[in-house]
Parts: sequence; C-alpha cells; structure tokens
Amino acid sequence: MDSRRLALLCRELADNKKAEDITILDVRELSSVTDYFVIASGISEPHLRAIVDELTDRLREDHGLRPRAIDGTSQTAWVVLDFFDVIVHLMRQDVRDRYDLETLWGDAPRVKIRKRSVSLA
Repeated sequence: MDSRRLALLCRELADNKKAEDITILDVRELSSVTDYFVIASGISEPHLRAIVDELTDRLREDHGLRPRAIDGTSQTAWVVLDFFDVIVHLMRQDVRDRYDLETLWGDAPRVKIRKRSVSLA
C-alpha cells in the first residue's frame, strides 16, 4: 500500500472511533524520516486507547500491517504509531495545543479529504 493511501486509511480508522480534528500533513518535501503525519485528538485516556486499538487491530487484521514502533501511552496523553512512511500522532487536545505540530510543520501541505457524495436516488 502506498503511503498516501495508508495515511488516508489511518484517518478513516481514527474517524471510526470519533477522533477529533484529524489532519494529514504531507511532509515528503520536508522530512527524510516519513512521508505523512496523521494528527488526531482524543478526549480522554479511554478514547485515545480505543483509537489506538482501532488503528493497530484493523491494519493488522485487514492489511497485515503493524507499526514498527509505538511510543507513549494513553496515560501520557500522546501516542505515536510509526508505520515508517506514515507516523500517526494521537493526543489529548491540551497536549496537542501545547506541542502544536501543525504550526511546527507549518510548511507542510495539508492533504484535502474529498467528501463522499450521497446519492438520493
């Protein structure tokens, strides 16, 4: 699976568990470490844990993908899932506000998500 598709899938899986303010940053031109950051917020430790579980379980079961590293825990309020070409940052909102990755990586374009149109036929 290419890195853009993986980033979009990570976004979708986080959205399945009602992650908030999900952003994908394209850092291919700015970083030699990864292609995309997926950044999302959870409202509590159980919410962050549910998002992490959804991502890791579904990617493993449906696509045979495992993070090469996981850093942090829901108790630290910031969990990083490293899928090599895609790094997922899941944070409680206060932690996200403090570290402000979107501003830190402000030169990175945001990946636009196309809304699926609903047919009323």
